[in-house]
Amino acid sequence: MSLGLPVPVMVAAGCGGTGRELAAYTDLRTLGGFVTRSITLAPRSGGAQPRILETPSGLVHAVDLHNPGLDQFLALELPWLVQQGARVFVSVVGRSLGEYAELARRLGRTPGLAGIEVNLAPPDAAGRGVFDVREPFHAASVVAAVHRDLPRGLPVLAKLRSDLVRVAETARAVLESGADAVVVGNALPAAMPDGRPAGLSGPAIRPLALRCLTEVLDAAPEATVVASGGIASTADARAALDLGAEAVQVGTALLHDPTTAGRMARELTATREDAT
Repeated sequence: MSLGLPVPVMVAAGCGGTGRELAAYTDLRTLGGFVTRSITLAPRSGGAQPRILETPSGLVHAVDLHNPGLDQFLALELPWLVQQGARVFVSVVGRSLGEYAELARRLGRTPGLAGIEVNLAPPDAAGRGVFDVREPFHAASVVAAVHRDLPRGLPVLAKLRSDLVRVAETARAVLESGADAVVVGNALPAAMPDGRPAGLSGPAIRPLALRCLTEVLDAAPEATVVASGGIASTADARAALDLGAEAVQVGTALLHDPTTAGRMARELTATREDAT
């Protein structure tokens, strides 16, 4: 199933804030999609400060899924994004299969959504108190729970770990369970200087994310795949698209230059127009 995005550039989960921060630099309507930060049923206050540190190869972050909870998100954040004309994909994460199903049920009744992205790849899931997707069948169970309670036609994206050993098997499992697309590439497990569990994002993970992308496409050539992980330039995006990705997600690069996604979308659109 093609996602039908007008532009193959999306904002990765959590990297565009509430959308208001990014809208000062980029018209959200010009992007293929805006993925929200991962939303849980109950609010989460986030990890201790500092939560983000810059390293020579990228960002180390321990945000701990900070979000306002589903009720506040539906009341304050989603309506604003829809009003701006953004194609909104809501990232969801839960403590159990039941929570994933409840998130899907309530979001499925909400107008204006372009799709759901199921976060199956938070670093140190067990330590953060969310459902720990260690095996492909765990991932398949989550996707099945979400898919069952969504209206037909609302796509489900499954975001997978950059686990070279399991990524192809996991991709096949979630596709068989109802995922319409897989997002390949997420932060790698890391640690803050004080030892707190964290994730590493940015340029250092791009080669691994690209390898995982090729593994998934080799195993499931008909799958709709979105590439994520260390994509910071139009050249990076073209490399992933040339390998077979339908779209890319831009994340860490936005924290250095919040115009990155918008500029990338314009340059890729111009290339398509020149080709025709």
